[in-house]
Amino acid sequence: MASLKFTESITIREAAEKVFDYTQDYDKRLSWDTFLKRAELTNGAVKAKNGVKAYCVAHNGLGMETEYVSFNRPKVTAVKMTKGPFMFSSFLGSWTFKKIDQNETEVIFLYSFSLRFPFSIAGKFIKPNLQKNVKQRLLDLKHCLEKKSMEA
Repeated sequence: MASLKFTESITIREAAEKVFDYTQDYDKRLSWDTFLKRAELTNGAVKAKNGVKAYCVAHNGLGMETEYVSFNRPKVTAVKMTKGPFMFSSFLGSWTFKKIDQNETEVIFLYSFSLRFPFSIAGKFIKPNLQKNVKQRLLDLKHCLEKKSMEA
């Protein structure tokens, strides 16, 4: 099965360093990431970085272990699935943080995944559902960070 890919982006009125750090802090992850009900670093890790693994569970109950394969603060981070729902034969995700100016950042999520048979038959339904969830996660991130900035 060929890889399915999509990107979603949003502009957030906050510095790239702050947005990067906030999104990669697993103690704060559930305060903005409404797609997840569980998010934690594993194997005793306390900070995200290359080689560190994380385990996340979506509200639908599907869990995935990922490993950081890129961690370049404050520009980009990327993970690959190491264990996950049977439906995925592979899953990669990257988050890019483009500094627009001192207090504005474009956040770009890119997801690339392959589905196992028989899930591959439903790829045209699974991809838009994932894309919708990513779009909402970005909106939630924006709302959370910009609200915090206004309260400060």
